[in-house]
Amino acid sequence: MIRYRVEHETRYAYDAPVSQSWQRARLTPRTLPWQKLLAHAIDIEPRPDERHDGPDAWGNTVTHFGLHRAHRGLGVRMRCEVEVGARPPLAEDAAQPWEEVCALLARPGAPLELDALRVAEATALLPLSDAARRYAADSLAPGRDWLAAVTALMRRIHAEFEFRSGVTGVGTPVDEVLRERRGVCQDFAHLMLAALRGWGLPARYVSGYLLTDPPPGQPRLMGVDASHAWVAAWSPRHGWVEFDPTNGQLADARYITLAWGADFADVVPLRGVILGGGAQAMDVAVSVVPV
Repeated sequence: MIRYRVEHETRYAYDAPVSQSWQRARLTPRTLPWQKLLAHAIDIEPRPDERHDGPDAWGNTVTHFGLHRAHRGLGVRMRCEVEVGARPPLAEDAAQPWEEVCALLARPGAPLELDALRVAEATALLPLSDAARRYAADSLAPGRDWLAAVTALMRRIHAEFEFRSGVTGVGTPVDEVLRERRGVCQDFAHLMLAALRGWGLPARYVSGYLLTDPPPGQPRLMGVDASHAWVAAWSPRHGWVEFDPTNGQLADARYITLAWGADFADVVPLRGVILGGGAQAMDVAVSVVPV
């Protein structure tokens, strides 16, 4: 197990006073067989007038809070310590053609994990894409083993797309990412999801943090990391396997899981509604440090 200290701070500055604010924060790392949350705190400034925690439909912990007095800024700072170990080893001699996974999902009365069925369909943010389906076809050769096929798709996205921030946004369509061949981890995760779901294969969006290494000889800097996104795909023989198309690798003990859902809309770290405020500026700082 590796222990990490994580800080994730979001700050909003408003041009005019905000009279009312209702917010939802998904900033509590999940407890998993390979991940243990040791300490956790969310500090909110100004102090909220109401606050409570509860699970969402995916089992993520959501912090709901409201401010009912005038304020010109909002700061939300999450601090935690978490231990992460190796994911469960992949089953040996568990080859299965990817078409069998689709067939099992379509079979009436088949005993399946409910979450797999929930993430095999299109969503409002990720509608079915013929372009993504065609892109996946080169990896999904007839009869190819599921794990080999999904791994190949992940590696192609890593090799063929350029990581570049500032050229896409939350609502950038997958088809545009395919045309431009560039984006960030959120775009590559969405592309992989659309490509797999286009063929009926279940996969979910995972958000969290990834330990990054500083340049050789340089100290680790604070507040310069960012949250990360990757994909967990499902097969009956392997269960959920986590693929990172941004880096072309399976998730390991460097990946800290925060939340998951069908797409980014289900895992937004901080989302809400305000009355007033005018124009606003947002700043986010993330630090992931091994303890």
